[in-house]
Amino acid sequence: MWNESDPDTSKGLYFGPFQLIASERLLAKNGKQVAIGGRALDILIALTQRPGEILTGDELTKLVWRGLTVEESNLRVHIASLRKALADGEDDTRYVLNVAGRGYTFAAPIRRGPVTPERSPTAETSELRSQSLPHALPSLFGRTETVNVLSLLVLSRRFVTVVGPGGIGKTTVAVAVAHSLRQEFEGSAIYFVDLTLVQDAQQVPNAVASALGCFVQGPEVEPFILAFVSGKKILVVLDNCEHVISAAAALAERLFHAAPSLHLLATSREALRVEGENVHLLLPLDTPRGEVTTASQALGSPAVKLFMEKAASSGHRLSLTDAEAPTVANICRRLDGIALAIELVASRVGTFGIQGTFDLMGNDAELQLQGRRNAVPRHQTLQGMLDWSYNLLSNIEQEVLSRLSIFVGQFTFEAAIEVAGSSEDTTRTTNAIASLVDKSLIWISPANGIVTYRLLDTTRVYAAAKLAASGETDAVAMRHAQYFADFLKMHETDDLVSHGHNVEAYAPHIGNIRQALGWCFSSSGSVCIGIELTSHAAPLFLASFPLLAECSNWCSKAMATLLPSDRGQRRELYLQKALALSSMYLWDDSEKVKAALERGLELSEKLGEDRLQHYLLLGLNVFFTRRGEFTRALGVAKRAAALSEKFGGVAENAMSEWALAASHHIAGNQSAAVMHGERGFRLAVNTAPSEFVYFGYDYHVRALGTYARSLWISGAQTKGIAKAREAISRVIDSSHPVLFCAVLLDSIPVLHWGGQSEEAFSFCEQVIAHALRYSLHAQKAVGLALRGELMIARGEVEPGVNMLRDALKTMGDNQYHVQTLATRRALAEGLRRLGDYDEALFMINDALNQADQASATLWLPALLHAKGEVLMAISTPSAEAEACLTRSIEIARRQNALSWELGAATSLARIWAQKGKSVEAKSLILAVHSRFNGDVEAWEVSSARQLLDELR
Repeated sequence: MWNESDPDTSKGLYFGPFQLIASERLLAKNGKQVAIGGRALDILIALTQRPGEILTGDELTKLVWRGLTVEESNLRVHIASLRKALADGEDDTRYVLNVAGRGYTFAAPIRRGPVTPERSPTAETSELRSQSLPHALPSLFGRTETVNVLSLLVLSRRFVTVVGPGGIGKTTVAVAVAHSLRQEFEGSAIYFVDLTLVQDAQQVPNAVASALGCFVQGPEVEPFILAFVSGKKILVVLDNCEHVISAAAALAERLFHAAPSLHLLATSREALRVEGENVHLLLPLDTPRGEVTTASQALGSPAVKLFMEKAASSGHRLSLTDAEAPTVANICRRLDGIALAIELVASRVGTFGIQGTFDLMGNDAELQLQGRRNAVPRHQTLQGMLDWSYNLLSNIEQEVLSRLSIFVGQFTFEAAIEVAGSSEDTTRTTNAIASLVDKSLIWISPANGIVTYRLLDTTRVYAAAKLAASGETDAVAMRHAQYFADFLKMHETDDLVSHGHNVEAYAPHIGNIRQALGWCFSSSGSVCIGIELTSHAAPLFLASFPLLAECSNWCSKAMATLLPSDRGQRRELYLQKALALSSMYLWDDSEKVKAALERGLELSEKLGEDRLQHYLLLGLNVFFTRRGEFTRALGVAKRAAALSEKFGGVAENAMSEWALAASHHIAGNQSAAVMHGERGFRLAVNTAPSEFVYFGYDYHVRALGTYARSLWISGAQTKGIAKAREAISRVIDSSHPVLFCAVLLDSIPVLHWGGQSEEAFSFCEQVIAHALRYSLHAQKAVGLALRGELMIARGEVEPGVNMLRDALKTMGDNQYHVQTLATRRALAEGLRRLGDYDEALFMINDALNQADQASATLWLPALLHAKGEVLMAISTPSAEAEACLTRSIEIARRQNALSWELGAATSLARIWAQKGKSVEAKSLILAVHSRFNGDVEAWEVSSARQLLDELR
C-alpha cells in the first residue's frame, strides 16, 4: 500500500475538477466524494506524487502491493478502475496514460495547495439554532487547514472522530468545523452534545436526547433518538467521549447505520473503534524547527503565536524580543505543542516573565503522549503539566480547585463560594477563585448575561483525583447537593417554571442538579437531601420534555425513600404531583399514575393547596378521558369547576370551563360544550396568555380545538372551521409536542367534515411526522386513522381500510380510547364500500356496545347512521335501517348535533323516497336543513340539497 506518511501527501492535490487528499485517502470531485477502490486510489496517489514521470508496472506494483507477488493483469484491472473513476477520456480529457512498453504516467497538470471544502455559492448563511454550540474562537492558530480537511471528511464520510491527547484542542477544532458547515446543514441542523456533563455511561443517550430536544418516554431512550434523527440531514457533535467511551461508541455506531442522512463528528482521547468510524489524529501545534535566532522566526510557529497571545492575556504587555525567542521556542517544544499546556504555562508569564516561567518548569514537567488504554484515565498526557500547575498553587488555591471539581459544566460564583469555600473566611476563597481564573485553571463562560465559571475537563478530572486523595469527596458532594436544594427552594422554581417564566435561566444548572441527585441516591449519598432536592428540582425537569423520563425516575426514587416525617406533608404532595404529571406526559395511563393523582388530590385537599388540587383535578380529567371513562371524566371536571369557583381566579375558572366543555363534548352534549367553551373564552379576554400555560401546556389553545368540533357538530359549520384554523395557527409553532398533536387531531376532522379535504390531508401529514419525531405512538395512531379516513373519502378505499386496522390496534396497545369509536365508524364505512358488509356490521355493533358501556354518547348518532348505511347496502328498503337512522336522528337532536342529525335525516329520507313517501321525505329534510345558517358545502348539507332537488 502507498505510504501515507510521505510528507507530500498531507497537502491537497488539485487536477481538473478533482481534489486528492492522500493523507486522508480521499478523492473528491467538485466537493463530493468519488467512489473508488482502495488499490485504484493507491495507484492514483503513487502516480500523482511523481507527475509526468513514467512508472513501470513493477514500480507501481511494489508501491501498491508491498511485499506481495501480483500478476500484471491485476495491475491493469485496477488501472482500468481508476480511469473509470476519473472519467478518463471523456471530453478528450486524459489523466492516466499508458506509455507503450515502458509503463504509466499521470499527464494532467497538478497544483498543490491548502485543502478547501467545496461550498455552494448560493447557500445563504444562517445562524445556528442550537444554543449549546459554543462560539468559534476568533483566532485558530495552525488549525485552518485541519478544519477544512475535517469539514470535507464529515461531508463525505459522515462519521469522523478527532483523536488526540487531552488539551490538544479537539473541542476547539470540532466547534470550528461545526461553524464552517452551517451552510451545508442549513444552520439549524447542528447539535452539540457536551459529554463532560455526563458522569454515568448509562446517561449518554439522555444527554444526546436532551441536546437534540428529542421527546423521550420511558427508560429506553435510544429508540426515540433513532426516530428523531431518521430521514434528517443533521450534524451531531459528540464532544469528550473518552470517559464514557463504550456507551458513546455503541450509540454512535448504531446511529450511523440506522440514519443514512446523519453526520457524526466525535472528539475523544482514543478512537471509538467501531464500524464506519474515520479517525483523524489531531497533531500538536507546530513548534519552531531548528535553531531559532529571531522573534519573527519564532512567531512563524502557531505554538509560539498562541503562547504570546495567552501571555498578553496574563498581563505581559511586551512584544517578543530576539533574545527571548529561543526561550519561548524551547518552552513550546518542551510542551510538545499541546495547546492547553501552552495556555497554562503562558498564563504565568504576567507574573514571572518569560525566563522566570521557563526556570519554574524544572526538568520533571514532561508530557507523555502514551495513548494506552490501560493507563490511568485522562492522565496520559497532561499529568505532568497539571502537577506542575497544581504545585504552583497556594494551599487554599489547591483546596478550592479540588473542591470545585465536584461541579460539572457551568457554575456561578455564589455556588463556588458555598461549595468550595470556608464559611469562616469567604474573602480567602474569593481571592483563591480569582487567582485560579488568572492562572487559566478556571475559565469564565458568560451565559444569558450572567458570568459563570467552569473547569476544563482535564483540569476537573485531575482536581477530582486530588479531592478523592484528601478524603473529602463525600463531604463536598453533600455541600454541592445541599447548595442546589437551597438554591432551588429560594428561587421557588415551581411558580417560575410552571407558567413558562424564566425557564432558560435554570438550564445551566441541570447538569449539576443531575450530578447531585445521582450522589444523593448512591450508597454513600444523603437520601434526606436527595428527597428535598428532587421536590424542588422536579419543576425544571417537567418544563423540558427531553427530561420527563428523568423527572419520573428521580421522583420514583424519592418516593421510595420518603421519610415518615414527610409522608402526608407538602413534600410528598409535590413529589406525587411531579410523578403524576411527568408520567402522564409520557403517556402512561397505568394505575400507578392514577394512584399518584388521587394521592396528590387527597394531600392537596388536606393541606389546603387549592390551586394545586385544581391542577391535579384537570390532570385526572384528562387521565379518565384518555382511558375512555367519560362519565368519570365529567364528574372530575365538575369537581374542578366547583373548586375554582370557590377559590380560583380568572385563569382557574376559565380552565375549569374548558374542562367541562371537553367533557360535555365527549359525553355528547354539544349545547353544554359550546356554552362552557364560550364562558371560558370570555373569561380569558383580559388575562395574560401565560396564565393558561402549565409546564408548557397551553389550555387556552387546547380548548379551541374542542370548541371547533362542538361548533361544527352543533351546526355552526362556518364558525367551526374558522376556529379549527385559528387553533392550528396558534399551535403550529408550539414546542410542546403533545399539545401540537392534540390540537391538530381535534381540528383536522372539522376541516374534513367541512369539505376541506386537501387542507385536512396536509395537516394530517404534519401531525404524523411530529408524532414520529417525538415517538408519540398514540397520537401517531390517531393521525394514521385520520389519514386512512381521508384516503377512503378520496376513493383509495382498500389502503385506507388497512391503515385504519393498524391504527386501531396501536390505540388499543397504548390504552388510548378517545378515538377508537370514531376509528371504528370510519373503518365500517370503508368495509361497506368494499362490500364486506358482515365485517362492517360486526365493527359497528362492537363499537355501539363499547359506547354503551363507556357512556360515550358523542359517537352514537354517527355510529347508528353508519349502521343504517350498511343495512341499506345489504337490503333496500330495510326496516332495520330505518330504525337505526330514526334513532340516530333522535339522539343527535338530544345532543344538539345538528350536522349529524342532517346526515342521518338525509339517509332516512332516501329510504322514504324509495318507498314512495316523497312528501314525508322532503318535509323531514326541510325541518332539519332550515335550521342551518352557514354557507359551508359540507357533505351533509350538499347531500341534503341534492336530495331536495330530486324530490321537487
